[in-house]
Amino acid sequence: MGLALLYAYRSQTPSVQTVGLSAAIQDVQAGRVKSVIITGNSATIELTSGSREQTTIQEPDEIFAKTVLDYNATNPAQRVDLKYEKDSQTLSVVGSIVLSLLPVLLIGGFFFYMMRQAQGTNNQALSFGKSRARMFIGNKPTVTFDDVAGVEEAKQELTEVVEFLKYPEKFSSLGARIPRGVLLVGPPGTGKTMLARAVAGEAGVPFFSISGSEFVEMFVGVGASRVRDLFDQAKRNAPCIVFIDEIDAVGRQRGAGLGGSHDEREQTLNQILVEMDGFDTGTNVIVVAATNRPDVLDPALLRPGRFDRQVVLDRPDIKGRKAILDVHVRGKPLDKNVDLLRIGQISPGFSGADLANVVNEAAILAARRNKKQIAQIDFEEALEKVALGPERRSRVITEKEKWIVAYHEAGHALCFKLLKNTNPVHKISIVARGMAMGVTWSLPQEDRYFRTRHEFEDDIAAALGGWVAEQLHLGGDATTGASNDIEKATEMARQMVTKFGMSEKLGPLQYGKTDELIFLGRQIQEERNYSEDVAKVIDSEVHDIVDRARQRAYEVLTQHRDKLDLVVNKLIEQETLESDEFNRLFEEGDGGLPVAASTPDQTPPGAGSRSRADAGISRIDCA
Repeated sequence: MGLALLYAYRSQTPSVQTVGLSAAIQDVQAGRVKSVIITGNSATIELTSGSREQTTIQEPDEIFAKTVLDYNATNPAQRVDLKYEKDSQTLSVVGSIVLSLLPVLLIGGFFFYMMRQAQGTNNQALSFGKSRARMFIGNKPTVTFDDVAGVEEAKQELTEVVEFLKYPEKFSSLGARIPRGVLLVGPPGTGKTMLARAVAGEAGVPFFSISGSEFVEMFVGVGASRVRDLFDQAKRNAPCIVFIDEIDAVGRQRGAGLGGSHDEREQTLNQILVEMDGFDTGTNVIVVAATNRPDVLDPALLRPGRFDRQVVLDRPDIKGRKAILDVHVRGKPLDKNVDLLRIGQISPGFSGADLANVVNEAAILAARRNKKQIAQIDFEEALEKVALGPERRSRVITEKEKWIVAYHEAGHALCFKLLKNTNPVHKISIVARGMAMGVTWSLPQEDRYFRTRHEFEDDIAAALGGWVAEQLHLGGDATTGASNDIEKATEMARQMVTKFGMSEKLGPLQYGKTDELIFLGRQIQEERNYSEDVAKVIDSEVHDIVDRARQRAYEVLTQHRDKLDLVVNKLIEQETLESDEFNRLFEEGDGGLPVAASTPDQTPPGAGSRSRADAGISRIDCA
């Protein structure tokens, strides 16, 4: 509007008097004209008095122009300035039309803008129902089965799915039908998503990837609409694979909402159930889903005809860990002395993601030290960093606390060493790591999947070894540093009694059942399916198990007090003991090291009492 007003102001011309052609000629001949501007069939005359006149001349009649030229020839001192300009009549007409229509154009433009905005809002609202799955074309595979290691059985199961997609006639000739769905189940970091990508890369078919949480929005019905759109796209691109990551976000058991709410998830799940096994079953679309919570999924989702196969991906064994390390070190410069089998042996319980992180941390450590190759020491330090946390050598503690930490960790180490059913010590350190003031790291020599009662009892004694060693050093006093050990010991003892049937008084029965909210996925209470009398017996049995373990730890440490002081002095001297150095202390005797001064208690610490330690100095046990 401002530009329009400015244009109108600039286009305005001063008031002009219109005269006839003869009057204009008389003004020229009388010498009253200063300048003449001829534009088309009109002439604008500026008089010497300052006023302006306008007359009309007929083309090609040039009488007026000839009159001006004749006057200039006879009166050179008072010449009339004669100019010719282009006709601007058309432009002025257009400008006047635009100015006259400007209000109409402004109002029409406003309404057009509002309509476009409303239309955009409607399109945006309708786009909520469109699937947000990302489509990958299978002609350029980025991940294949060669990039996945440690899950050979799972790869074999999914290889058949690939063959179904590549050569369907091979199976249809025998009457076999293509599986509708494959559910990948396993702890986090075991390679479920990578295995799904490998299936798409091997099959060479379109691959639709979406997360379970992307189905549900704040608008009712959006989830089901997105499911329909996703499967419509998949059917148009069949044969193909639809991968739903973290399917437990929408596939949880129906009818378990808080107060009957969250029905939107149930509608989304119902649509998934219909799409996977409804009336239209003739499409070559395989659904691959991944979850680490199969226990909360709806039973209708797990039945044959929907997810026909459940492929379990567990944490790898030693061979699997070695194979995973081989995959992740591809293209990385390694020192010739690197032993990946050794790294696999000292990393029990690590998932594929953990091992990938170890390799990456080792490369970072080597680069920080300006090395050209990754050495064995880099891998071992990276493994300790991932498992136990980074070292915190900058933490300042008093000399008294340093001795307490040394005795605590030495007590653990001696119990692991001298008790029969425990794992050997891998490393002892009194350097703070993460939230722990010290670490005693024990590792199994081989992968184990079962634990005996004697192993539980020795592990509880080893867990209490630090608390007993502290009391031996402090003359019966205790600190808060053993709070985490006491918690673990109590938990193991309670599981022995209530879950594993390892109590002589109570026998092989399970006591208590945990309830959890399906949508929250957290334990909210324990259902007590036993009486108060049985609860007293459970508490008594737990107390007896822990007390016997404490007594065993006390006997071990008092009988080998010289070894305890020897290990403590060595820890004070160099802060860290590897397994070879620790074992050498038992082979070589005292080695001439001085014995630390202490005041041993002659009676078992805490005998007949149940101590309770508040959370203070925490520590990590990797038993």
